[in-house]
Amino acid sequence: MNTDKIYAEQLANEYAPKDTSKVVALRKLDAKAKLPANVFTYTFGIITALVAGVGMCLSMKVIGNGSTAMLVLGVIVGIIGLLGMGVNYPIYKKLLAQGKQKYVFEIMELAKEISEK
Repeated sequence: MNTDKIYAEQLANEYAPKDTSKVVALRKLDAKAKLPANVFTYTFGIITALVAGVGMCLSMKVIGNGSTAMLVLGVIVGIIGLLGMGVNYPIYKKLLAQGKQKYVFEIMELAKEISEK
């Protein structure tokens, strides 16, 4: 395998003039369709992981007064955080499907134009 040739072709493609504005528009539409789902998923995932961490700290007596009530509260808070993490992916899939559905016509038309070219 000639890796020098592959590298040269990749570099040439990078510097070649880009007259494929439709491809760029297609990428932007794709990103626009996926952005809300990605933003929600990362935000919700981080928050629920932090909630689970607070629950663990409470139950392991790292924070709080170390009483039995704090242990029980920690377990409850931890379970809530874990449940949030568990539902994050199905919510992401649903939001992603909605985003794709919103832009399906524009993306399909643009992809059809590009493929016919």
